[in-house]
Amino acid sequence: MPIINIKMAKGRDIEQKRELVKVFTQDAARIMDVKPEWITVIIDEYERENWASEGKLHVDKFGPGFGKKNQ
Repeated sequence: MPIINIKMAKGRDIEQKRELVKVFTQDAARIMDVKPEWITVIIDEYERENWASEGKLHVDKFGPGFGKKNQ
C-alpha cells in the first residue's frame, strides 16, 4: 500500500487539503497502477517557527502569513 507523506507549513484551508489529497491519490494510483483505495496520504503541518531553510526560521525569513493565497 503506497503511503504519500506531505509536509507543509500550516495555513491551508480544508478545501485546499481535500483537493490536494484527491489529486495526489488519483495520480499516484494511475502512475503505480493500483486501486485508489490502496493509497494513503498523510499531511504533516508545521508552524513557520519550526521550519527553516538557509539557516533562518521561515517566520523570520518570510514573515507571518507567507504562502497564503490572500496575503
